[in-house]
Amino acid sequence: MPSYLNALGLICALGQGKQAVADALFAGDASGMRAQDGWVADRSLTLGAVRAELPPMPAGLQASHSRNNQLLLAAALEIEPQLRATIKTYGPERIAVVLGTSTSGIHEASQSIAASVHDGALPADYCYAQQEMAAPATFLADWLGLSGPAYCLSTACTSSARALLSAHRLLQQGHCDAVLCGGVDSLCRLTLNGFSALEAVSAERCNPFSANRQGINIGEGAALFLMTKELMTREQTSIALLGGGASSDAYHISAPQPQGLGAQQAMRKALAAAGVTAEQIDYLNLHGTATAHNDAMESLAVQALFPQGVPCSSTKPLTGHALGAAGALEAAFCWLSLSPYNRDNLLPPHLWDGQAEDQLPRLQLVAQGTRLGHKPQRRLMSNSFAFGGNNLSLILGDAP
Repeated sequence: MPSYLNALGLICALGQGKQAVADALFAGDASGMRAQDGWVADRSLTLGAVRAELPPMPAGLQASHSRNNQLLLAAALEIEPQLRATIKTYGPERIAVVLGTSTSGIHEASQSIAASVHDGALPADYCYAQQEMAAPATFLADWLGLSGPAYCLSTACTSSARALLSAHRLLQQGHCDAVLCGGVDSLCRLTLNGFSALEAVSAERCNPFSANRQGINIGEGAALFLMTKELMTREQTSIALLGGGASSDAYHISAPQPQGLGAQQAMRKALAAAGVTAEQIDYLNLHGTATAHNDAMESLAVQALFPQGVPCSSTKPLTGHALGAAGALEAAFCWLSLSPYNRDNLLPPHLWDGQAEDQLPRLQLVAQGTRLGHKPQRRLMSNSFAFGGNNLSLILGDAP
């Protein structure tokens, strides 16, 4: 059974709000990807930073302050009327919050700890809870006055895709009537220095599936869906999560299984859950990090599952890799592709230098201006892969 994605709030390097993000996404506008100094010693890195002014924390919730929660609040405010109406319809006890994150408020916590080393005491406004992984879900539930299940998942780069799948299961099992689900992550020195130490970060804009790829760019953002078991309105759009699949390679702590066997398994499970075949998928949003191992593995996995080809692209050159928020952001790009915000019925383009690696299968990478096409039932897949061989695929489509 599908779960309906009735509303979407969105902020990332492409902009703030659905229409602004959609316009930049389908135009292939990478102007949000800019070089910044100061995050990693002696390095300038291209980052997908949010430039919009973020909202202040609501009254009474100052202890929850973090850039992470401000990003989440910006996304939530975009759909606040729908959220409040849903609470009125179902009651606060029947609404859950399920989010994915990898950074939570660790940036602010790191600053406070650094201050304590310098000054001999933690700042007066330091609150340990702001760095807990559950902090974004707790904040959102407190702000909206919700009493249903509220938790965060932190499985690295699959975190928020897994949050959407977890929300879908909560609804299908009858634990709640609506779920606020998605993901949020913010730039911080911990992740930037960590990936830099792994020699996985590119100083230039990332170049997925190119023979010249040099690694990832890190980004930030938030995507928040209102998911229900029943379709609430057809006023603007009717889009559903048709199914999802997860697997675990347990192959290596940071490298994927080289042939992409776990990735294939996740995609096949998603197809089975959605009740569709690979031939019925109209577009695939690739994980596409521009690291040597990930791109090689995903090329092989996609070729095995789609031997006749499928239009596909990585959107990370437009946003950076938003880590725990990436899965929800890229599901949101699929949502936008199906929605009226996609004015010209375009697919997200794949930005790269066009220099394919000879040893890898050639994928059907989306060129600028490629159209999605019109069908009674469109189906889009989104891949997310993470450390530890943690794999997840989602399928979104027009609501049945």
